[in-house]
Amino acid sequence: MFGILAPCPSRTPDDLKPRWMGHFCGLCLELRDDAGHLSRLTTNYDTLALSVLVEAQQGSEAGGRDAGPCALRGMRRQRIATGGGPRLAAAASLLLASAKLRDHVEDGDGFVARRGVAGLAGRAAGRYRSKALAIGESIGLPVEQIMASVDRQQAVEGACGPGTPLAEVTAPTERATADLFAHAAVLGGNEDNTGPFRAAGAAFGRLAHLLDAAEDFEDDAEHGAWNPLAATGTGLDEARSLARGALADMRMALEAASFVDEAMVRLLLDRYASHAVSKTFGSTCATYRRPERRSGHHEYHDDMGRKTTPRGFWAGLCVGIGLCCSCQCCCKERYEGAWSRKPREGCCRDCCDCSCCECCACDCS
Repeated sequence: MFGILAPCPSRTPDDLKPRWMGHFCGLCLELRDDAGHLSRLTTNYDTLALSVLVEAQQGSEAGGRDAGPCALRGMRRQRIATGGGPRLAAAASLLLASAKLRDHVEDGDGFVARRGVAGLAGRAAGRYRSKALAIGESIGLPVEQIMASVDRQQAVEGACGPGTPLAEVTAPTERATADLFAHAAVLGGNEDNTGPFRAAGAAFGRLAHLLDAAEDFEDDAEHGAWNPLAATGTGLDEARSLARGALADMRMALEAASFVDEAMVRLLLDRYASHAVSKTFGSTCATYRRPERRSGHHEYHDDMGRKTTPRGFWAGLCVGIGLCCSCQCCCKERYEGAWSRKPREGCCRDCCDCSCCECCACDCS
């Protein structure tokens, strides 16, 4: 699972937990039905915001159905979201996965740097893109326009250098997410929300780009990979300020929108987003410990001090399938990442028993 809006039960009221899971499962099943079982690996936490935005405008009129037992949620039944919201989220997840794979193929880094993997990754990226196009056409999403924005990212990054405003680097991402958020207003049946949603989407795209760059800053420097903060000469303190500004812009835009039920919107795009900013820039729950970084090529020390190295592509794929089938990536409190071998947390685990405001300096009130 990917994205900055990772769930945390300590920040989720009990009555909203099943609703969050309903959107999560709705996206997962939409990916399965429209793009095949393997596409469920592209499930992205952030795209759930699109499904939530659609539902928030419809209230009790939003579509849903009862899904049968699933191993990924401990063989429990679940009321899941259906309709345009999950389909929009599925299209976005596939587009993001396709763009990520293409970036790795073009840069020759990540797991695709391994011999024989680049061709497979390129074909997977093309397949995800075509599936996203098909889903998008079914809901009237301007996929080609969004793809054009995503494709511009590589050229923009190649042209930037010290002194380039960071806003120029994040602009393609902002346009793509703005189009996705704006379409949520159309699917929700309230086109008056198009402007506020577009502004919120642009701010969210900027925020996600900044957090990803800050999170990868040390790793990219160690491995000589391109990073927008390093390339433009933007320091982490400035990035923190820009991230908080993006968060404020998104809140302001959502205040201008009208909702039937905004509880889930506030949960994801306020509390979860605030926690992501605090976590990335070093202030988060006391139970979270960032793995210690050490020198060395492709190795790190885990929370127990043990030296580990990433798995290869095929070994990681086998382990990943096992994690999914045994529910560990969903229900286990901590497990080892399939490829990176870094500690991960299950999306339904009880991550902490503390009050957020007592143990961290995040804006999660």
